[in-house]
Amino acid sequence: MSAEQNFSDSQKFRIEAITLRSGVRFGPVEVAYETYGTLNPDKSNAILICHAFTGDAHAAARHAGDGPGWWEGMIGPGKAFDTDKYFLICSNVLGSCKGTSGPMSVNPATGQPLGLSFPVVTIQDIIAVEKLLLEHLGIRRLLSVAGGSMGGMQAVAWPVYFPELTHSSIVIAASYRHTAQQIAFHEVGRQAVMSDPDWQGGDYYGKAVPKRGLAVARMIGHITYMSEASMESKFGRKLVGKEELGYTFAKDFEVEGYLEYRGQSFVDRFDANSYLYLTKAMDYFDLTEGKKKLSEVFRDVKSDFLVISFTSDWLYPSSQSQDMVRALKANDIDVSYVELKSDYGHDAFLVEFEDQSRVIRNYLTRVEKERVLKTQA
Repeated sequence: MSAEQNFSDSQKFRIEAITLRSGVRFGPVEVAYETYGTLNPDKSNAILICHAFTGDAHAAARHAGDGPGWWEGMIGPGKAFDTDKYFLICSNVLGSCKGTSGPMSVNPATGQPLGLSFPVVTIQDIIAVEKLLLEHLGIRRLLSVAGGSMGGMQAVAWPVYFPELTHSSIVIAASYRHTAQQIAFHEVGRQAVMSDPDWQGGDYYGKAVPKRGLAVARMIGHITYMSEASMESKFGRKLVGKEELGYTFAKDFEVEGYLEYRGQSFVDRFDANSYLYLTKAMDYFDLTEGKKKLSEVFRDVKSDFLVISFTSDWLYPSSQSQDMVRALKANDIDVSYVELKSDYGHDAFLVEFEDQSRVIRNYLTRVEKERVLKTQA
């Protein structure tokens, strides 16, 4: 198996079966999750953290000797998501390869990996599994649900599909649907994977892994995560290990070697089929379902919102966040919007912690005060 098994310390929850948005009945479903902080007696301080595309349940270190998580700078005592105040839950998404059921999972009937017999899933299916996990934990309502990128899609979908279960939502560097351009980038990546001879129609487990195709797909994706300014600042036209152009097809520029490194390191930690399934889940995501106006989508929402975008993010540009903000305001929903200045592009939500932390910390403090006042009313 190609994906690095880095989820051994996660807790597990089993769902016997779930009916997916496609109508397919699938099960059993294993869910890998981690928790941080302490759940208070009335279970009112729970926050669901939703990870991005290639993330996992390990959002932050939980004990001495534990490795850092993908949002280490945001989660912990005194941080944006303060574990001295809040109880955080982060679960690996359905269709992934990091502990939750996906194409790498073994079919109990055959003893072999499911591969492409694993059903196609959607963002709605992903949050439905998260909901069942919260029920298992005895949490009836979330103080907040938060995430960036694909995690932001989950964060905006939660109040739409489960309006009674969320008090607030923090949507970062995300959109309410994928555009043609976003779908196009994903399709090129999928074709790179499926064109690799080692993919073998998705039946490569225990055989050669489609490393080249998956690496190229990651290289394409990584370009969309960075901004032109960050790439120019980091690489420019710097040559690698030479003084002059080689006038061959060997690598001349540092940026070429960097992208190759990002691609090759990715194949050691992620599964090619999961890449296909999760990019498809994002591409299918459209809260309007191609029919409704966005303002109609938010009509029954009861959550407050914090929406954050970044100036240099061209994958999920600020204009898409602003579309959501306008639609929320049209329904008289309390929404705070902040566009943060950054040169890091889409990846800013994973690295720009100072401004994000200040905004989120202040927002959660206000949300908690409002929750208390509503409880006392």
